[in-house]
Amino acid sequence: MAPEETAEAASLLRNFERRFLAARSLRSFPWQILEEKLRDSSGSELLLNILQKTVKHPLCVNRPPSVKYAQGFLSELIKKHEAVHEEPLDQLYEALAEVLTAKEHPQCYRSYLLPSGDSVTLSESTAIISHGTTGLVTWNAALYLAEWAIENPLAFAHRTVLELGSGAGLTGLVICKMCCPRAYVFSDCHSRVLEQLRGNILLNGLSLEPGATAAAQHPGHNTRDSESPRLMVAQLDWDIVTAPQLAAFQPDIVIAADVLYCPETILSLVGVLHRLSACQKDQRAPDAYIAFTVRNPETCQLFTTELGRAGIPWEKVPQHDQKLFSCEERSEMAILKLML
Repeated sequence: MAPEETAEAASLLRNFERRFLAARSLRSFPWQILEEKLRDSSGSELLLNILQKTVKHPLCVNRPPSVKYAQGFLSELIKKHEAVHEEPLDQLYEALAEVLTAKEHPQCYRSYLLPSGDSVTLSESTAIISHGTTGLVTWNAALYLAEWAIENPLAFAHRTVLELGSGAGLTGLVICKMCCPRAYVFSDCHSRVLEQLRGNILLNGLSLEPGATAAAQHPGHNTRDSESPRLMVAQLDWDIVTAPQLAAFQPDIVIAADVLYCPETILSLVGVLHRLSACQKDQRAPDAYIAFTVRNPETCQLFTTELGRAGIPWEKVPQHDQKLFSCEERSEMAILKLML
């Protein structure tokens, strides 16, 4: 195989690997490129390599995606093979048979590969809305903010980070593994989300401070391990949390992703940001970065209007170069930097 063909095959394998591990939409996979490759004599070998990088990947064997997702993926893979080859590939049918006999669970796993060679694995709900909340799944803006953080690690290095609306925990886990924060406070208001957050932190080999699940506690200085951030999971209701409670965290930087989904939430968010503006640390209020998917321009306009009313200046952060997590196509995303 020519060097350029080898490089193309490796790129295709990485594409399938990243998308499958993260359980991205099946229509987002490069199926057309795969079909072209399968017409080569080495097509069967390529399919077996894809199988090893997806369904048979060690991360998936230990922490599998939903059964329905794996079944759909293998069915599509078999369809592509049958379209160009007469001889069946036994390994594909054996893998599908294993999936068809597996039991579906309400929780599944998504894994995201990091540039360091490490990964972040999340336990998520198989339903978009579960237990009355959307916080049990990872949304695109969380991926987008995590990519930006990897490209801008100095924004978080040796600083205390407070995340509002952490959801499943993707952004925070990436920052903790890649950006060397001193302390990280995951927060949400829904008890089921907080339970899942704690589980995902432990799932990724990180440790929580003993008893660090109160409404507001001082993260303090990390004396346990200078290489590991001090982690907390805090229950924060934006409508009732007070400025002194927020100040107790002593955040250097505040982040949030995909929290601009209705007018009521936007008003609550701006309220808590306004209270955070009073959290002076060394005579300097924390920086804030809010990432969101532009679903409705009116919603985004309401957010910036309310920021103006609260006297919070903002600027749009330039798009970053990192494209690590295969966000769904056609999704326009943005990050605003707020000067609290």
